[in-house]
Amino acid sequence: MIDQILPALGIGQSSPVQGDTTMRSASAAAVSEPGTDFSSMLARMAGDTVDSLKQAEAVSVAGIKDKATVQQVVETLMAAEQQLQTAIAVRDKVVSAYMEVSRMAI
Repeated sequence: MIDQILPALGIGQSSPVQGDTTMRSASAAAVSEPGTDFSSMLARMAGDTVDSLKQAEAVSVAGIKDKATVQQVVETLMAAEQQLQTAIAVRDKVVSAYMEVSRMAI
């Protein structure tokens, strides 16, 4: 998930600091493409989180049926938990930012 967000923001690219405009042009290109706005990113993240939770549930059921190892179940559950915690943190930041904007004087 984060691997999809960071390149869109231009983070993680190794480039010289002086005189390089590739990061700005890559960010501008990412913003101008349809479906790359903030709301679609949040929707994708929510969808990925739901998919991760469904996969963790399926692997847990497979573990109960003795079709998956304990290690697979634990790894899948931990990945789903981490993704859920990230989604909750992003949600909290969005709500906090909304509350801050709503308190601004017009």
